Amino acid sequence: MELDSIDKKLLYFLQEDSKQTTKELSHKLDLSVTAVYERIKKLEKQGVISKYVALIDKHKVEKNFIVLCHVKLTQHKKEYVLQFEKEIMTLPEVTECFHVSGDYDYILKICVKNMEEYRYFMVKKLTTLQHIGSTHSSFMIAEVKNTTTIEV
Repeated sequence: MELDSIDKKLLYFLQEDSKQTTKELSHKLDLSVTAVYERIKKLEKQGVISKYVALIDKHKVEKNFIVLCHVKLTQHKKEYVLQFEKEIMTLPEVTECFHVSGDYDYILKICVKNMEEYRYFMVKKLTTLQHIGSTHSSFMIAEVKNTTTIEV
């Protein structure tokens, strides 16, 4: 799908604040309310906009202990990969999971309250998953950049 400059601006504004009204967006884009509404519906229908979410402050809900956990599977068999991915989807502490190349097979972003909660997660949840050969954890010292905005 080809996005024109107005679509790109609209996507930028929606990523900044998706609760803006079509009227507010129409003023920023110098378009009619109807034109903005139709563009948004087109972007949703074509899957460019997949959903709208509320971003939560991790500190306010005490989930600001961030861990990047590298996971290596015992083997790269298709059934091991599919089983691991299915099981990892059930763990709410894992907010992101990437299948990667290199020394490890996956990188998990895990949000928990503290080290004790992370230990519980590791012992009672993660290490009980099948086909995990090894893990390596790195703990966040400071969040330098965290954005959900994708430049289009």
